[in-house]
Amino acid sequence: MDILTAFTKDQLKEQKPVIHVGDTVRVDVRIKEGERERIQAFEGTVIAKKHGGVQETFTVRRVSHGVGVERVFPVHSPNVSAVTVIRKGSVRRSKLYYLRGRVGKAAKVKESL
Repeated sequence: MDILTAFTKDQLKEQKPVIHVGDTVRVDVRIKEGERERIQAFEGTVIAKKHGGVQETFTVRRVSHGVGVERVFPVHSPNVSAVTVIRKGSVRRSKLYYLRGRVGKAAKVKESL
């Protein structure tokens, strides 16, 4: 296990973003189109965090034009340039998969004070 930790240590980001399930975040992702590279923002609610170490991921959900869109982002990926917390959420679950079945105001998460 120590060999695996030593091997992956240089791939970890120094400043890991501090996000929690229920937070509304804006994730800036580097998109490569041919020779050009641009940054695309994806804003939504964090509904899950999984794994740990190099494999750590978080799932962000938003509703775009009436269709639910979920993206899974690796925390330590070089393609994730920034994660900004817009709003802190107050939840009592570690996974918010129940939001998939909710529409409108019922799909909102309370803001923590």
